[in-house]
Amino acid sequence: MEADGTGPHPDDAPAYFDTHAHLNDPRLAEDLPAVLARAAQAGLADILIASYDLPSSRLALEICARHGGGPVALRASVGIHPHDAKEADDAAFDALRDLCLTGGGTGVLPVAIGETGLDYHYDLSPRDVQRAVFRRTMEMARELGMPVVIHEREATEDTLRTIRDLHAEGRLLPVPGVFHCFGGSPETAREVLKLGFFVSFAGPVTFKNAHRLLEAVKAVPPARLLVETDCPYLTPVPHRGERNEPAFVTHVAAAVAALHGLSVETLCGIVRRNAETAFPKRTPAEGPVRH
Repeated sequence: MEADGTGPHPDDAPAYFDTHAHLNDPRLAEDLPAVLARAAQAGLADILIASYDLPSSRLALEICARHGGGPVALRASVGIHPHDAKEADDAAFDALRDLCLTGGGTGVLPVAIGETGLDYHYDLSPRDVQRAVFRRTMEMARELGMPVVIHEREATEDTLRTIRDLHAEGRLLPVPGVFHCFGGSPETAREVLKLGFFVSFAGPVTFKNAHRLLEAVKAVPPARLLVETDCPYLTPVPHRGERNEPAFVTHVAAAVAALHGLSVETLCGIVRRNAETAFPKRTPAEGPVRH
């Protein structure tokens, strides 16, 4: 056990938790049983399937229902990515709410809403539309008592402004969710932490020239850390050039653990506790989670 007593016995095998994986992406869905088998062999115990539109949200819940009884436990988020904000009309929000409340007949309830947020890199939806959809999604999450999975790219100030406004209005949960695949500065990480969020890191922490990102990792205390693959994107070293998949979260965890001077076993224990706080499981009988 580590000197601070926060982790399992070092002889225990680490139980990894990939907190953001797109198992609902066609590039992974085509051989999903093999992907899950490799994840289990690599030591994964849990995966959160992240969604990006209504079809992927329904598929994420269906995958959980179909494969969640295997050696790797599955849970899911449902949401509309900022790329698709232009499609998020009233009917889309009604459908998203129904998935949150009923699971769409799958027998599985999502544990979070997302991905949501702002992406000014591609601008696939107009920025004013992205901002309106982001705020509406955050308000719905607060109403339902569900955490959010935030995607932010080249839109830091507008993202933080929206969250600060919601916080000032009392419309932010005490544990509001996670900034996934964090790529910002240490200063932005500290601001996100002040607002109550967890911060998740992905494959770029293994890249050779990610100096600023590594400083951001060190700025996030272990009690607020998560790790992920964001697969099939952002494959970590030493698998660059291959399709990313949950089994590769081991490399992300090793990099983050080293930056904090922790064993991988200890980091995995910390990530598990953090993930259970950020994304508590729900069953259809429970309905909305109230933090």
